[in-house]
Amino acid sequence: MPEWIIIGLVSFFTGVAASLGLGGGFVLLIYLTAFAGVPQLEAQGINLIFFLPIAALSLIFHTKNKLIDKKPLLPSILTGAAAVVLGVLLAGVLGSKWLSKLFAIFILYVGIKELFHKKSEKTAENSGKRLENT
Repeated sequence: MPEWIIIGLVSFFTGVAASLGLGGGFVLLIYLTAFAGVPQLEAQGINLIFFLPIAALSLIFHTKNKLIDKKPLLPSILTGAAAVVLGVLLAGVLGSKWLSKLFAIFILYVGIKELFHKKSEKTAENSGKRLENT
């Protein structure tokens, strides 16, 4: 199978997963670093660029369906922008080798936390309401 077809399929399914909130960026990072041989820093840059149109499309759909709470929007945008700038500066200082190790530790931490974390009743209740509304 030609490489461009594989890249197209991975991109498509990553976009679908990201639009559904299922962690498509994680899938893309794994593919780029483990299978395509792209350095970690480059893969993260590609992932961020890939995320922008998907985020915009998701935002349009969520706004249309009245799922956006506008009150925390400005603080979230400002905090997110500051974190991105800090992350870019930190990534430039650390380099690919350390970023790969830190990313692996982060993913391991999130996985362990998800395995042993109990959902609160409020979270479970909200999940049920979202399923009923779809």
